[in-house]
Amino acid sequence: MCRMIPLRQIRARHDERTITVYQAYNPEIGEYAATHGRFAPSYNRNRMTWVKPSFLWMMYRSGWATKPGQERVLAVTITREGFEWALAHSGLSHFDSAVHHDRAAWTATRHRPVRIQWDPERSPALHALPHRSLQMGLSREAVDRYVDEWIVGIEDVTALAHRIHALPADSRAAELPVERPYPLPAGIAATCGLSS
Repeated sequence: MCRMIPLRQIRARHDERTITVYQAYNPEIGEYAATHGRFAPSYNRNRMTWVKPSFLWMMYRSGWATKPGQERVLAVTITREGFEWALAHSGLSHFDSAVHHDRAAWTATRHRPVRIQWDPERSPALHALPHRSLQMGLSREAVDRYVDEWIVGIEDVTALAHRIHALPADSRAAELPVERPYPLPAGIAATCGLSS
């Protein structure tokens, strides 16, 4: 019997200590980060930095690493401690009556340094699926922690993206990074709007 995927669930590559998120950049930023295992000192911390645990959502967003300014896809391994700190200090980008008592309660989260969006997950053909995928926008203190403290490693997975994209859509699933449900403490799960 096939188990239903909850509407909102974090699925990611993770182990006991780390979780992998994806970002896409222009070649200059991407190559420096992959070569040095960190972002360059000139990295712009004044704009929101979006990270995504879903490889396929990153492929959708970057057009399989072909869109201008997104030609390098990075798999960024960060600590679970950092990832969970970000979720605990997050607010949803849109009001959700299932999470907030009223709009005033949602507005009270707008000062938090992390934004959460839940967008349709994607199939290997990049079609929208009925369940959602997490996007996390980091700003202010969260960006500094991400760049300076949380990153354990950075891998350029652009070649993998191109190789999978070249396959027929019905053959791609076997080549994708394995992503499993990520367990969260109940309090953090409620903050970011996870489905039970």
